[in-house]
Amino acid sequence: MNTCGLCERELEDGYLCPGCATSTTARLQRLPDLYEALAAFLTPGRRGGGQAARAGRAGASLPVAEDALGLRGPGGMVGVLEDWRSAMQADRGWKEPAAAGLLEQRVVRAARGLVMNMDWIAASWPLAGAFAEEIRDLVRDVESIVDPPDPRERGMRLGFCPAVYEDGALCGSVLRLYPGEKTVTCRFCGAVYPQATWLGLKALMDEDAAARAAANWLAAATG
Repeated sequence: MNTCGLCERELEDGYLCPGCATSTTARLQRLPDLYEALAAFLTPGRRGGGQAARAGRAGASLPVAEDALGLRGPGGMVGVLEDWRSAMQADRGWKEPAAAGLLEQRVVRAARGLVMNMDWIAASWPLAGAFAEEIRDLVRDVESIVDPPDPRERGMRLGFCPAVYEDGALCGSVLRLYPGEKTVTCRFCGAVYPQATWLGLKALMDEDAAARAAANWLAAATG
């Protein structure tokens, strides 16, 4: 007896339940449109409806919104999709997929390639759960920019989790402070940040954001 890699429901066989396979397919199909929607949020202080708002932090050194640029850059949405498509094709014994063209074209191509193989992914791929979870988190990260939830209900977006795994990899998931909570908990890696650590957390976030912004700006400028 298996369990669904995303919702942990019991399965007779396979790695994703029909519901999670369907929702993952729908998320993949949305990603090209979400990638395009991010373009409207590249300028700091942009919000929904195309209206300019005051920049959230004075003295920003880069004329772009770091979160949106990171997701639209080579290491963002396209990187996630192409990495998973490459892994899927390798496990199926297929050749490495091509990664050429404009980034928006690559997003469309990688998402389509994964959608076309969702039946096999759900039924036969041991990595299906991790794949579905990362696609879900990716959609949530983009939606938090292009269609931010009501912070009174969904929590206030604070930045990226600076926790480091044992292998040295940075978590980097979005952190939120939810109403009534006295600690910030990363929903991805489980790191907990009590109020007493928030000043240090902000310093780590600022340092990480500066590094992300510099890397993404360089990639965009030279790409």
